[in-house]
Amino acid sequence: MRGLMQDWPLLVHKIIDHAALYHGDREVVTRSIEGPIVRTTYRQIAARARRLAGALDARGFALGDRIATLAWNSWRHLECWYGIAGIGAIYHTLNPRLHPEQIAWIAGHAQDRALFFDISFTSLVEKIAPSLPHVELFVALTDRAHLPAANIPNLVAYEDLLAEGDGTFAWKQFDENTACGLCYTSGTTGNPKGGLDTHRSNMLRAMMIAQVDAMNISCRDSILAVVPMFHANSWALGFAAPMIGAKLVMPGAKLDGASICELIESEKTTISAGVPTVWFGMLQHLVESGKQVRHMKRIVIGGAAAPRSMIQKIETELGIEVAHSWGMTEMSPVGTIGTLTAKLTELPYPEQLDYKAKQGRALFGVEMKVTDDQNRELPRDGITFGRLKVRGPAIASSYFRDEGLASFDDDGWFDTGDVATLDAEGYMSIVDRSKDVIKSGGEWISSVQIENLAVGHPSVAEAAVIGIAHPKWNERPLLVVALKPGHDCCAEDMLGFLSGKIAKWWMPDAVAFVDEIPHTATGKIQKTELRARFADFRLPN
Repeated sequence: MRGLMQDWPLLVHKIIDHAALYHGDREVVTRSIEGPIVRTTYRQIAARARRLAGALDARGFALGDRIATLAWNSWRHLECWYGIAGIGAIYHTLNPRLHPEQIAWIAGHAQDRALFFDISFTSLVEKIAPSLPHVELFVALTDRAHLPAANIPNLVAYEDLLAEGDGTFAWKQFDENTACGLCYTSGTTGNPKGGLDTHRSNMLRAMMIAQVDAMNISCRDSILAVVPMFHANSWALGFAAPMIGAKLVMPGAKLDGASICELIESEKTTISAGVPTVWFGMLQHLVESGKQVRHMKRIVIGGAAAPRSMIQKIETELGIEVAHSWGMTEMSPVGTIGTLTAKLTELPYPEQLDYKAKQGRALFGVEMKVTDDQNRELPRDGITFGRLKVRGPAIASSYFRDEGLASFDDDGWFDTGDVATLDAEGYMSIVDRSKDVIKSGGEWISSVQIENLAVGHPSVAEAAVIGIAHPKWNERPLLVVALKPGHDCCAEDMLGFLSGKIAKWWMPDAVAFVDEIPHTATGKIQKTELRARFADFRLPN
């Protein structure tokens, strides 16, 4: 027997309609590419998104069409998401930090029909446009006064395109499992692969992350969306904030410590989310300037492991709660958040910190397990680590164009490519990426755990650990260190600092000092580049 509830499809444009009706005056604040701070509201964004949908519909864009965006976080980018999705088309976020040839390859693989871009990327778009014959329309996210004089075909200003639309345009209706957004992985092994989320998955994940024991979002909060919209859907903040009615602050292209701190103060932001490198920058600016951030209550850190020392510094010196998080493009994107259970809040702070340094517990709607190479489930003892696998209603079942099928099994489990542990309290801890874990003498060594300890050294700005070929043990760890400006440290000092904190056989065989640790386009340590740089490195003895 079927229940007697209405069939009300979970479509993301219903989020912005709700925000316009019940939180219409709530601000969306952007540090614009043109320079000034721009203030708008959810009511205005909803109306302009309808105009965009109408303009796209009139130009023949329709259900299933891929429409790319190459842009920083802004009110216009947010309007694009809702306007594109509102006609059943698919917004495709391109990562501007990638190499131009890779961006062109991704846009070609997706067969994007239009490309919306920030004017700061004009020269980049000029370079790749000849490689994009399938793109029929290029839209500069600006007004006519700032429209660049560029050799780009079929170029229009965003505000002129909006003028073609109607603010009363009726959203298209379709099934909630219709594709909504397309985001490609960073392609650290082979070509990037497309994660294709649905209206339903985005709606569900927004509901999940807004919960008190997740990001704890309230209509009284002011959220600084540091994580870019092209990085795993900005961790669903573009959907969760208007759904709840929180003020949304968009930093644009300026993600340095000084600019971030300025927005935190001027907009009285209470919640933010971003990768560890952003918070390193914030901490460095606060130390150098002597300033404080007075309004921030909570920071969610993900995208890469946050060192225990960073979490402790932010919490004890700034009085800001830190929640460690983990997720993937393939998961719409957040999978775990590290809030403490009632039992754990009774522990002394150093023991609480042990759990805060882990990546957290699964949100409702995320099933999780670790297995060995024979797909046998491993114990949840917090020690035994293996391949991390997930499944759930907002997790990919395959990649765009049915690529990467080996990552998905017949029971719906997705192999994340991470190596992790699960403990009895349900907390997951990333040990490494499967391609980065060091295999020494048949045993695994976690590069992540050594890195997190190394950055606790007072002279270390950042650290990375890679495997170096060894004739007896197959691989041994090399610790690569970037020092803080004006600081000095030697290999003996560094190894002495690690001594007693890890097993002896985990100790790096050598330390190499570099000016800077390379990062991927999503802010993660780029170990492929480090492995290439140190390919001829010879370990002592």
